[in-house]
Amino acid sequence: MYPIAYADVASARERLRPFFDPSPVRHYPLLDELVGFGIRVYVKHENHLPTGSFKVRNGTASITALSPEAARRGVVAATTGNHGLGLAWAGAARDVAVTICVPTGNNPEKNATIRSLGATLVEVGARYDETVAACRDIALREERTLVHSTNHREVLAGAGTMTDEWLDVVPDLDALVIALGGGSQAVGASVVAAHRKPGLAVYAVQSAGASAQHDAWHDGTPRANAPVATFAEGIATGSTYELTFDALRRGLTDFVLASEPAIAQAVRDLWRITHNLPEGAGAAGLAGLRLLAPRLAGQRVGIVMCGGNLDAERAAVVLAGGKP
Repeated sequence: MYPIAYADVASARERLRPFFDPSPVRHYPLLDELVGFGIRVYVKHENHLPTGSFKVRNGTASITALSPEAARRGVVAATTGNHGLGLAWAGAARDVAVTICVPTGNNPEKNATIRSLGATLVEVGARYDETVAACRDIALREERTLVHSTNHREVLAGAGTMTDEWLDVVPDLDALVIALGGGSQAVGASVVAAHRKPGLAVYAVQSAGASAQHDAWHDGTPRANAPVATFAEGIATGSTYELTFDALRRGLTDFVLASEPAIAQAVRDLWRITHNLPEGAGAAGLAGLRLLAPRLAGQRVGIVMCGGNLDAERAAVVLAGGKP
């Protein structure tokens, strides 16, 4: 069983409608040429949403589902950036107090943007897992709702709205290749596909430098606090999660690893062809598609530019061909 139903996605989509328009889906013939094998590539530009990431869906779905009492007390979350940005934006839109915990040394541009949206930012923990523990302490002490970036039903429902929109625009999609960190996009896609298009194959890609979810999917053994070394911070996950582990095992057609150089090259290719600058996680779908291309020959395949919040210093290095 999936942790959410299609009805949860449909409900979240209705709650999101007043806040932002669907993200665009675009086709670039030069991407088709790059990928080859007669594949027609469709890019969903989640980087065009408020805060530059699909995570604003998750944040808005969560904030708008709060009871009046929970909204009065506010929410707290741990993040490396995009989840916090989405919650901060939604909190500002609904006048809900938001506290965001980030690891020390977190992306300074994301930190600044979170603060600019009116959220309280707490830098704590050398590792993300330590940040999560501190976040739980705040939630208990201040009686705030903890909105986990993955283990939260409304987060999964919000992420599912992306695929629901996509099938409105390109109903004949054959496959999706999705960057996977916690798994909200992939689980949401699987739930929507099961209801609307059971033949739609959902593939996941993770960085070889943060392979915990990939390894767990293949051997069936959950992971916790595995080493992480990737510039694709949106998918820098060292653990599996209760709400998504079994759902990913059920819903994914396959799960592949892309190298750091391959993800960096995908950043450059997407910039060159689409003139959109993705962050590492936002380019991982293309990196994964290039690995899967022989298997997907002749198909209509969607990839997600799930985030565009690459910091300026790293962007300069990556675009110049350097090691991120």
